[in-house]
Amino acid sequence: MNAGRAAAIILTKEVRAEFRARELLNTTLVFAFVVIVMFSFAFDPTASESRRFGPGLLWIALLFAGSLMLQPSFAREHANDTLDALCLAPVSPFSILLGKIAANFVFLTVCEVVLLPVFAVLYNVSLLPVLGRLVFVLMLGTFGLTITGTVFSAVAAQARMRELLLPLLLLPVLVPLLLAAVEATAGLLADTPELQRTWLEILVGFDVIFFTASWLLSDFLLEE
Repeated sequence: MNAGRAAAIILTKEVRAEFRARELLNTTLVFAFVVIVMFSFAFDPTASESRRFGPGLLWIALLFAGSLMLQPSFAREHANDTLDALCLAPVSPFSILLGKIAANFVFLTVCEVVLLPVFAVLYNVSLLPVLGRLVFVLMLGTFGLTITGTVFSAVAAQARMRELLLPLLLLPVLVPLLLAAVEATAGLLADTPELQRTWLEILVGFDVIFFTASWLLSDFLLEE
């Protein structure tokens, strides 16, 4: 079985399991919604302040939501030794990791689809004029977040304090991604919207580097 088909099967399994229970997705949505609302009431920003501070607050909410959502990616596979069964299947380890990355990307994208209108209303920001470019930035940032989060979730899955270990591993690595994503989003929400090429190159480079690393190290990640 090729890697693409195996990853699609794992993606289907993850999506069906999550949309059947809706525990993780609902929890993440509520958590991210509360973060957005609390920031809005705490700062009570004007329209100009929203364009300055809104991108950072949006990506903080997405980072918190992603950390909460990504943590159980591999931890729940250890409950019934499901991961051992997957590793024994005639598929490459990277296909298992790829399926998990794709599933987490779908879940986090669903959260963003719900959160963006809320963010636009609470912070009085018009997103329609730059929606296409904003979605492109969000997809690049989300992809990088899901790659690193899924990889570190596999690393921390068997640790005794995995709930604490994942953020400690994840946050320092995500600094360049978050910096580029916030700056790119801020440029789009400015009075004169502009998407600077530098920030796009950082986002694309981050995604390519970590996706390649996950492919090269997938055997060791799942063995550990």
